[in-house]
Amino acid sequence: MEKEKNLFHLGGYLGVIISIALPILAFWLAFSTNCFAWPLLLIVDIFCWRGLLILNPNEACVLVLFGSYHGTLKKNGFYWINPFYKRKRISLRARNLNSDPIKVNDKIGNPIMIGIVLVWKVENTYKAAFEVDDYIRFVDIQSEAAIRKLAGAYPYDNFEDEQSEISLRSSGEEVNQQLEEELSERLEIAGIHVIEARIAYLAYASEIANAMLRRQQATAIIAARQKIVEGAVSMVEMALEQLSEKEILELDEEKKATMVSNLMVVLCSDKDVSPVVNTGSIY
Repeated sequence: MEKEKNLFHLGGYLGVIISIALPILAFWLAFSTNCFAWPLLLIVDIFCWRGLLILNPNEACVLVLFGSYHGTLKKNGFYWINPFYKRKRISLRARNLNSDPIKVNDKIGNPIMIGIVLVWKVENTYKAAFEVDDYIRFVDIQSEAAIRKLAGAYPYDNFEDEQSEISLRSSGEEVNQQLEEELSERLEIAGIHVIEARIAYLAYASEIANAMLRRQQATAIIAARQKIVEGAVSMVEMALEQLSEKEILELDEEKKATMVSNLMVVLCSDKDVSPVVNTGSIY
């Protein structure tokens, strides 16, 4: 397999001077001498003009002669090259691919919508020109394939234990790193350098979005209740210890149970408590 190589070239201004000098010489031969070579000089002059090439910044030109790759020009400037070269211009600028969200299944089979942002540029012009049919379309198709593979490797979220497994929603850096490596491997054949790849859109598909939202809400409520109960138990324990240490009142086991029950109701309730004042004995 051939590699990208630089091409020998002449300055474009030299080509302009020769292209202007040739018709002058041809007319001089036609009117001042009996030489009949002037038509040939005019034909050569036409090809000389065709050999001029202007290359803009961050642009490359792949040159092919009769089906054989001869080299690539990458440095911007004004050149004079073989007029028979077939030219293929390739942009070296960084490009953005903001993919539309596609529906895929995550690791546990839930349908999700996922889209990515990819920043890429052509690094090897030979591969981009000859190893794939259309390198821009190649990037689009391989990006979608990488998205599907990534989504199938991880769950959208892990409700049971957030620390037990990488998920698409909670493990952003790890997932983005995996996506970038996957795309770099897939696009290397086309001479594409992946600058950055990140998940830009992630959501459950519409048919299960409501159910998953309720599940997330229930999970959040349970987690909040666990924190509330832990705090309430701690506060009740502290209250009993301080009452006992300061000898404010003596509580038997039944009174302690009643007090604990009342405090737990007050501390764990999600509504305002309506106090009841007892003016008599609890017995």
